[in-house]
Amino acid sequence: MEIKEAIKRAKENDQKAFNFLLDTFWDDVYGFQLKRIQNENDAEDITIQTFSKAFDRIETFDDSYKFKTWLITISKNIHIDLLRKEKKSITQITSNDDKSVYQILDESPTPEDELITEQHLAKLLRDIKKLKPHYQEVINLRYFQELSYKEISNKLKEPINNVKVKLLRAKKLLAEIIQEK
Repeated sequence: MEIKEAIKRAKENDQKAFNFLLDTFWDDVYGFQLKRIQNENDAEDITIQTFSKAFDRIETFDDSYKFKTWLITISKNIHIDLLRKEKKSITQITSNDDKSVYQILDESPTPEDELITEQHLAKLLRDIKKLKPHYQEVINLRYFQELSYKEISNKLKEPINNVKVKLLRAKKLLAEIIQEK
């Protein structure tokens, strides 16, 4: 399949076209992020977010540009957004006379937070059960058993990119279920 044909078919919601584009450009986007942030897990997460956003907005892609450039731009913007969020988590750095004071956000949970988390977890588990079994399984393996993509790929005997796409879809469907309430 040619890239232009794949983009055209992806705009028509063709799953094979999405898979082709993911397989074709995964290494480019992942490599770009890995050079920027030098952390494999973060680079992988940003790459997944990049393809998710790109596939959600594929109809806005302008054929006069290169698809790879479009993906890299999305990836770069996602990384910039994450850096901005990170900066906000450290509240302030102030300087009084010659003394530096650092106010760092305390993220340790209070007993109330832990109770709320338990309640949210129970609700989340009920929502996960509404997904199709293969989506439940991939979410369980990634987030509850904390397996890597490679480990999930080996366990399910599926290519790693299929695992990533399946996980991406599972998260989207779960988000839709959660938003319905």
